[in-house]
Formats: sequence, C-alpha cells, structure tokens
Amino acid sequence: MLFEDLNLIEPIKKALKTKGFTKPTPIQSRAIPSLLKGMDLLGCAQTGTGKTAAFAIPILQGISLQHKASANHRQIQALIIAPTRELAIQIADSFEEYGENLTLKTLVIYGGVSQNPQTKELTKGIDILVATPGRLLDLINQRFVSLKNVKYFVLDEADHMLDMGMLQDVRKIIAHLPKEKQTMFFSATMPAEIEKLANSILKSPIKVMVTPPSSTVEIIEQEIYYVDRGNKVNLLIDLLKNKDIISALVFSRTKHGANKIVKNLSKAGLNAEAIHGNKSQTARQLALNNFKERKTRILVATDIAARGIDIEELSHVINFDLPEVPETYVHRIGRTGRARRGGTAISFCSQAEKPLLKSIQKLTTKSIIEINDHAYPLVETNIEAIVKSNGRNTSKKPMTQDKPRSIRRNNEIKKKVARTEKPRSNVKGYKTKND
Repeated sequence: MLFEDLNLIEPIKKALKTKGFTKPTPIQSRAIPSLLKGMDLLGCAQTGTGKTAAFAIPILQGISLQHKASANHRQIQALIIAPTRELAIQIADSFEEYGENLTLKTLVIYGGVSQNPQTKELTKGIDILVATPGRLLDLINQRFVSLKNVKYFVLDEADHMLDMGMLQDVRKIIAHLPKEKQTMFFSATMPAEIEKLANSILKSPIKVMVTPPSSTVEIIEQEIYYVDRGNKVNLLIDLLKNKDIISALVFSRTKHGANKIVKNLSKAGLNAEAIHGNKSQTARQLALNNFKERKTRILVATDIAARGIDIEELSHVINFDLPEVPETYVHRIGRTGRARRGGTAISFCSQAEKPLLKSIQKLTTKSIIEINDHAYPLVETNIEAIVKSNGRNTSKKPMTQDKPRSIRRNNEIKKKVARTEKPRSNVKGYKTKND
C-alpha cells in the first residue's frame, strides 16, 4: 500500500511527497482509513512506529474539508495531549509539516515557561492545539481555552502520563470536551488504570497493536560489555574518548544516576548534559536543542524524559543501565535506527543485570555481540547478586562507588559473606528505585 492509495486530499499528498514519504508504516496503513471514516481508535504503539502521522493526517484532512471559518474566527477543533514538552513540540511540528499546504493554524502550549506568548496566540484563534496537561488545565481555568468546539481528541502516551501522575489533570480536561467527538487513544502498555480510562472515553474503537518493527532492530549493530557496576562510569569514559562516537544518547535508570553520570563525564573533560523529570522544561529543551545542533556530543536521559525525542543521525545509544522491561530496550536502541540509517547500540551488563539481558535476548531473538577486549572486564561474578533479606548490600562499600574494587578486596568480601550468610539459591539482584 502507498499513501496514494489512502484517499487523501491533494495538499496532504503533496506535502508527503515533498518529505519523501511514499509508503505508510503498518500503524498508518491500518489506522488512517478507519480514522478518515470517523471511527475512534485504540492504539498500542510506541514512539518510532509512525503513530503521529497516523492521527495527524486524518485530523488535518477532516478539519480542512469542514473549514469554513475565517482566520479571525478560528476555534479549537482538534486537541492533542502529550505528557512532555518535547513530545508536544514534535507533534505540533508534524502537524505543520503535513499541513504545510493547508490554511490551518497549530499551536503548542506547555508549562515551565511564561504563558503570555501562548495566551496571545490563543486569542488570535487556532484550529489545532497540542498541549501538556498541567498548562492546558491552567489556561482552561483562566478561560483562555475553550474546548466546546473540539471534534478530534488525541491522548498520546497515556501510560507515561500515569507514570508522571498526570491522569487526574487529564480527567478534568476530558470533562470540558463535547460528548460527540472522534477520540484517538495511544499507549505503549495497558495497565489496568489506563485500560479503564480508554474504555470510558472510546466508542467501539478500531484496535491497532504495533511494536517497533524488528527490521529496525536488525539494522542496528548491538554490543554488550560485561562490567562491574562500580566500573561502568570508567568504561563509559573510556568509550566516549573514541571520536568515532559522533553523538551518544546514554540511558540511565534513575534521575540521580543521570546527574551522577554527567558529573563524572564532566570531570573527565567530556561535555555532557542530562534530561529528566527533575529538570525544568526550559533546561530540558535547551539540553535537547544543544544535542540536536551538535553543540553537546553526549546526552544522558531517563526513559520518561526521553519519550518523544526524535534525533536524526544519532550514531550511538548507550544503555548504562539495562531496562527492567525488555520492550524498553527495543524502544531505546530504535532511536539510532531512524529512517533505516542504522547505528550502534552499546549496553553495559553487570552480574546482577544478567537476567535482564536474558529477557532482552528472548524478546529480540537476535544475538548481541559480546565485547571482551575492554579495559574493565567483569570481575565480581557473585558478590553483586548477594543481598541480605532487608535489601542492603552485604559489603561495607556501596555498589555504586566509582572506584573499582581490587581483587583482594573482593576475596575478603566473599569470605565475609560465606561466614555470615547461608548460601541462597534464589536471591534477587540489587535494584534501584525507578525514575
């Protein structure tokens, strides 16, 4: 199937052709025809599957065919809610790209910046509004935004709104929407609370389940480095001194970990910035822009903060911490395989993370190249996995220390563990609090 076969209006087909888009992705080919007929949609899909175009194109076409108001009397006809500023901006950019030959006006609003420029544009009138929940609810309460004329409603990455504590605001926003509208609901996962929300707002929806195509994973060179937890920073510094790594997106499991990585990289003379939930919107956007413009070579991110990041020609993704959900691994490394450009995904694996690696390999069904010839090979083959029943480390030194332990010290700890604890056959590895 081609975009030519999707019964799209000429201005949109022209825009797609200009961008070099000829063949829709699986989610686009399955969703667009049904959305053009006015059906609701429940999509289980991650960023990288083409879902933005899947809902943006039908919305643009629907509004364009009904658009009769003058520019001075525009009313919000489409509302798209996204969890982060970065994703909201990218969605708005997509509407601008696909609708470049139309006369519709799109606005993106988000918190962390002054609302005055946003309210000024709202008073001029807009057709399509892309927003984060908190700022949108503020402007609704201040009566800068009216949603009474909304005909198209999109809730994107609902599961991450749940993770970020946004669902209460989302429900309040939904209460301001008309009952009669076309609703599109997207979520990478379906926890019970998200499923309940979807069922409450969708009417006989078409269901589309799409994961990032395995072909994307196939074109990415994947490498695994076995390394002790305490040596991960040293290994990262060693690798990043290689100038062949043009740009690197480094994933940390926690916000604190991301900050610590940046601090250690800076001490080693490597320019890096972090983005995570504790950073202000302004700081996050500045860091992202610096990375996109190649002013910063290294960006350290948590999974939630990295949602929606779309960076062209990203050479390397580095998993400093392996994700606890194997699908997240596919999502992470897919950022360096955009537009089938390929790239390299490097993962660090400590002794305690080996079960996570096994789950990843089972999901991807692709062998990962093991790199043995590096400066910090794995030494601790059992200490890191031995944890007391209260969850604390049995050794005196923390597992997250930056300095490597000597082999002599490891032997001392082993002896101490042997004296103080009975062997266990099923002991869980050390875990850190999720971001």
